[in-house]
Amino acid sequence: MAAIIEGRNPVIEALKAGRPINKVLLARNIGLHSAVAEILTLAKSRGIPVEYMERSFIDRLTGTSSHQGVIAYASIKEYVALEDLLTISRERNEPPLYCILDGIEDPQNLGAIIRTAEASGVHGVIIRSRRAVGLTATVAKASAGAVEYVPVARVSNISQTMLALKRSSVWVVGIDQTGEIPYNQVDFKLPTAIVVGSEGKGLSDLVKKRCDSLASIPMLGRITSLNASVAAALVMYEALKQRSC
Repeated sequence: MAAIIEGRNPVIEALKAGRPINKVLLARNIGLHSAVAEILTLAKSRGIPVEYMERSFIDRLTGTSSHQGVIAYASIKEYVALEDLLTISRERNEPPLYCILDGIEDPQNLGAIIRTAEASGVHGVIIRSRRAVGLTATVAKASAGAVEYVPVARVSNISQTMLALKRSSVWVVGIDQTGEIPYNQVDFKLPTAIVVGSEGKGLSDLVKKRCDSLASIPMLGRITSLNASVAAALVMYEALKQRSC
């Protein structure tokens, strides 16, 4: 689990200080006290998700009843901005290569993807802030420490982020079984963002529409899809193979 910050004032101060926060949990029926209103305002201004839970659930998470109905999950590492990823690519003097994750919820999968991204030379990983796992301690463990070396940008809107990358001349390739070309026929020597969908659901319809192209992974068996981290690994290593030639 990520570090948990308990109580109204500690959460307010963490938000004011700019500490990386994955999400804030509020007890249902907490009421709109001045402190709660401030937390909501600060979280909204920073694009941090807020979820309402039963107070008994928060009690179990913290093991105490001193949380005042407010806790925050602190990230184990600072996120970067999308512009930072573009800067990293320029500094490496390489065509950009990013992995965009459209709603990965399993921390083991996210950690494995970050580990492969580090090993295959991907410049950065992009995740969404809502309905997706953030940088927790479980993710860090699953990444075998790679989270310390791979920049991760967290964005509120994946489709808008894709448009921003296109404006920076980055080719956006979605990995989907409806793809018109096999993934190993994509030219990854070009500036590229690889988009991988969530576990079980794949790419959302809007994200599919925003992709410049869709590429598929050939499947010969009876199972129609791969684990998200396995699919991402295949494609990232294909990009490494092409760029190493």
